Amino acid sequence: MHVTIRLPQRTACYVVCSLFCIMGTYLGLHIDDSIAHTRTIGSVLGGVLGGPVVGLAVGLTGGLHRYSLGGSSALPCAIATVVGGLIGGGYHRYMIGRGKAATVFRPVPVALVTLVAIVVEMAILLLMLKAPANWHLVEQIAIPMGVANTLGAGMFMRILVDRRKLFERQSTVFSTKALAIAARVEGLLREGFDPDASARAARLVKVIQEESGVGAVAMTDTRQLVAFTGIGADHHLPGTVIESALTLQAIERNEVVYADGNEVPYRCSIPPKCSLASCLIIPLTDEENQVIGTIKLYEPRSRLFSNINRTLGEGIGRLLSNQILAGRYLRQREMLQQSEIKLLQAQINPHFLFNALNTLISVIRRDPERACTLVFSLSTFFRSNLKRPSEDARLIEELAHVSSYLEIEQARFGDRLQVEFDVPDRLQHVRLPAFSLQPVVENAIKHGTSQLLGIGRVRISARQDGNDLLLCVEDNAGLYKPPAEGNDGLGVNLVRRRIANRYGAGYGMDIECEPEVMTRVTLRLPFSPSEL
Repeated sequence: MHVTIRLPQRTACYVVCSLFCIMGTYLGLHIDDSIAHTRTIGSVLGGVLGGPVVGLAVGLTGGLHRYSLGGSSALPCAIATVVGGLIGGGYHRYMIGRGKAATVFRPVPVALVTLVAIVVEMAILLLMLKAPANWHLVEQIAIPMGVANTLGAGMFMRILVDRRKLFERQSTVFSTKALAIAARVEGLLREGFDPDASARAARLVKVIQEESGVGAVAMTDTRQLVAFTGIGADHHLPGTVIESALTLQAIERNEVVYADGNEVPYRCSIPPKCSLASCLIIPLTDEENQVIGTIKLYEPRSRLFSNINRTLGEGIGRLLSNQILAGRYLRQREMLQQSEIKLLQAQINPHFLFNALNTLISVIRRDPERACTLVFSLSTFFRSNLKRPSEDARLIEELAHVSSYLEIEQARFGDRLQVEFDVPDRLQHVRLPAFSLQPVVENAIKHGTSQLLGIGRVRISARQDGNDLLLCVEDNAGLYKPPAEGNDGLGVNLVRRRIANRYGAGYGMDIECEPEVMTRVTLRLPFSPSEL
């Protein structure tokens, strides 16, 4: 059905067209010691489809076969067969050379090329046979052979063209159905087979049945029927335990099972008089390739399973398995993000609580009122930790969390720690990952200003840069040293990774340092205003 270029296809073309040549000779009509044949169809088509080399090879094969049968016209007929293959090959090369590969398959031109080959064969017979036998033979076979070979080659090309159009039409239908199903079932099984899966599964099987046009569609887990729609819905009820040997086979062996009702018998396992007569069962698998359920497509006795629906059914199985896998991946990713937040909380709490309690002990003795304020700040800080389990927060919430932390640290360091905030009001409702700012501020104090003998200054600022938000934490210690790979400190490293993983490589953390002058940590995030 395509222009033959590669060796395997040329070989197949040679074999098929050579058989046409041989059949055309055997099925011809014997006239005296000659044969009125349809051999030219094979030799010309060999050249048309495979090119000059294949045409020559087919012509030689068909010609030698004819020569082996003997008779007064054996040699000229053999030569004419070779010439017919070369004529077809010449037509092929001419059309391909002009960039008209599609024209090679047009029935009328191919029929005319075959007619030319017949005319040449008649000329060869007239030249090589003795008169008057040559005229007598040509007079008898010219018109029948011209008509039979010309119409035969044209009809054969018509069949190929129709077959190719049918194949392309089926491919288009398949693609359209597959895209429609994919669009309509997107997300229905992201949650897997949970307690609410039956409602989603019912919608899913209805979509598949509507788009594919099969008689019925069912979905099962590994124990029971989850959803069913179509013919037989009155007795295929959700919750029915799986008893079908074919379904159990598909689950146990993790293989597609097709029972056409003829070669592989099919009978409904519920009522024996069920009108469903064929079934395609496709396993659904998880990330470990373990079967977690099946999709089943049925047809009634009055209809046969089309190949397109068989292929479509297997594609639907892969689509749904991938959807289940994607859903599990997203849930695991969410769990990992929650774990990272909890890890940040766990890292902050013991270290900070230890220092805060020591600070309170010293403040209580000399300034009880100040101690009460610090206890309130400490309570606010930990309450903020407990009340924000989600992965998102507004900048104003992050700043409040940082302020509670700094209240304790300023009580600890006294006049040796000065903090400045420079955050415009319009940016305070921008959303960002929770616990993104406090670990960076803590790092600036713990590894920066706390090491100074003089006054330590920390400046926290925010500004908009196009579609991005830049959060800067700057200290005046300038003690930052590039760490070993992946050893930034647990909190800062988690902040960097969470931002990059969530928003992409263009976002994350940048660190600048002038030794003994300043260290500036800049967080780049998308500008995402929050609804007030």
